[in-house]
Parts: sequence; structure tokens; C-alpha cells
Amino acid sequence: MSPPITQSRPARPRPGTRGRSHARRRVLALLALGGLVAGAALLVVPLFNQAVQEVTLPLRHEDVIRQQAAAKQLDPALIAGVIFAESRFRDQTSSTGAKGLMQIQPATARFIAQRSGGTAFELRDLGTPQINIAYGSWYLRYLLDRYDGNETLAIAAYNGGETNVDRWIAEFGRRGMAFGKDPIPFTETREYVDRVQEAREQYRRTYPRELGIR
Repeated sequence: MSPPITQSRPARPRPGTRGRSHARRRVLALLALGGLVAGAALLVVPLFNQAVQEVTLPLRHEDVIRQQAAAKQLDPALIAGVIFAESRFRDQTSSTGAKGLMQIQPATARFIAQRSGGTAFELRDLGTPQINIAYGSWYLRYLLDRYDGNETLAIAAYNGGETNVDRWIAEFGRRGMAFGKDPIPFTETREYVDRVQEAREQYRRTYPRELGIR
């Protein structure tokens, strides 16, 4: 007689194995989720950093800045630094009537137009970034030449005016002293020089490719 057929029962897991298997699946799921989060972070963090940079150190019209820097033999980071200090790259008109990205006063604009041959110039043209940056760059070049390449004096004159800088130089000259940034009597102008020069260095470090700096 054949032996009776017995139905085999599935082997029961040993105590604790089911819990370990479940824990393994949870760990694998968490690792997969972590990979997704890490991948998302690789995409999000640069975008976040770029957004912060756009707010803290904005840059616009870099093609115009490069063009004018080359034409006027200026450091493009210096032009960007002046724009940052004057308007943070926002086209606006100040309470004193200074206009555009580089905040050029109407009288200064007319002087630049006359000296640079801009016979068709009108004040409303300062609202055009190309013209505003061209005029501001021309004036920077003029001030640097006027003060024998002394960047501190040129920046001080851009903010405080040539007349004031000339007077300060004369006063210190009578005392047999050279005039520089620290003795600038106007707090606003002294802080302006610092702000432009600090911004210039930041633009050189942050935007070398955009500004064509090697």
C-alpha cells in the first residue's frame, strides 16, 4: 500500500525574520527616497544660490558693459560696481534728477554729449541702457584722466563732483599733504568710494565670464 499523501505546509519564518525583512524594505525605501531628495537638492541648490545672487549682486546688460569697457579702456567690473552703487541695476530717476542705471545728472549728461559729439542727444535718452552706460563710462574715463588715473579721486568726483574734489586736493596741497580716500570730508562720498570698490571686487570674483575678465 502506498503511504498516505501528506500535504506539506509552508515553512514558517523563524522568529524575527519577518521583522528584519520589513526593516530592510524600509531602509531600501528610505535610501531610494534619499537619493531622490539628494538629486533634487543638486538641482534646487544652484537655482536657489542663483536667485540669491540676483538679489544681492545683480548684473544686467553685461554685453553693453563689456563693449563700453573695451571702448573706453576701463575695467568692466568698475563699471558694474558704479552701476551697483548708483542704482543696483534699476532704471530710475533720483530725487535730485539723476537718471538711469548710472544716475547721470542732466547737466553732466549735456557736458558729456557736448564733449563726446552726441549732437542728437536728448535727456530722455538716458533711460536707454546702451546710452546711459555709454555716457557713464565716458564720464568715468574722463575723471580717471583728469585725476591722473587715481581711481579713488575719480570715484569720489563721480559722486561728490569735480569742484569739491578739486577743492579738497587744493586744501591738502597747501598743507603739503596728499589727498586720498580717508580724509574725504563728505561721509556719503567716502562711503560711496568704499561701496564702489568693494562691489568692483565682488563683480570680478562672481562674474568673470559674463564681464569678459580673464
